Amino acid sequence: MPFCTNCGAQIAADAKFCSGCGNVIGGSAPAAGPSPEPLEYTIHGDNLQVVRIHLKPGQEVYAEAGKMVYKMAGVEWETKMTGESIGDKLLGALKRKLSGESLFMTHFRANAPGEVGFAGNYPGRIKEFDLAAGQTVMVQRDSFLCAQTSVDLSIAFVKKLGAGFFGGEGFILQKLTGPGIVFIHGGGDFIEFNLEAGQSIHIDTGCIVGFDASVHYDIQFVGGIKTAMFGGEGLFLATLSGPGRVLVQSMTLEKLRRELSPFRSGGDERGPLESLSGLFSSED
Repeated sequence: MPFCTNCGAQIAADAKFCSGCGNVIGGSAPAAGPSPEPLEYTIHGDNLQVVRIHLKPGQEVYAEAGKMVYKMAGVEWETKMTGESIGDKLLGALKRKLSGESLFMTHFRANAPGEVGFAGNYPGRIKEFDLAAGQTVMVQRDSFLCAQTSVDLSIAFVKKLGAGFFGGEGFILQKLTGPGIVFIHGGGDFIEFNLEAGQSIHIDTGCIVGFDASVHYDIQFVGGIKTAMFGGEGLFLATLSGPGRVLVQSMTLEKLRRELSPFRSGGDERGPLESLSGLFSSED
């Protein structure tokens, strides 16, 4: 099934307009570039996973600085800003900083068959997305691990003010657009949902790992005052509506910090004061 080159939503084969963003299909749309050569990889481990990427001569991937675990001697690496001009490089660096990434990206290129491994910074799992040309997936801040150089990493602002203030992701999400394979990292284990059109799911805002660009994202009040203040889940929940995929993580950095805190008073719940104070400070 084809994808909209503007927003990445799935569209019907005979569609003239994208139902998600209204983009005209065909005509003025730019031609998609050639698909990159398939990437060979394996993901090892359980909750401390490592992705092992097997590069052929000439293949290249890029990753956030500090995510590499190892590389073979035949794999060259170079840390640089992406972009054609100085302005593009500075703008790209600013966008990456806003989305929780480092200012520089490290590129790995194989002159001979070689291997490079990447892992996240805390216990969790790695998920791959094989994106078609123009296909887009939205992911939480700090989750980007590595990708083929044909994949574009950018930022996307949450459209609704309520979602921006009260969502665990803040105002900014990372936007990944194909073609190519991209790897992300999240906490704990993953649950994947494939939502039908109009089907919705309520999720703790910090537990969202990623979702297709066709999925509608909003924030809703959890219900009555008693539930909001003493239910232990905070004041707001994210509402995601299909169609599209939604990826959920079982552990967040916020939960991990609470469990490791020396002043933890028991239970996994967030108290009333924590719920109120966390509205504008949560970045998980």
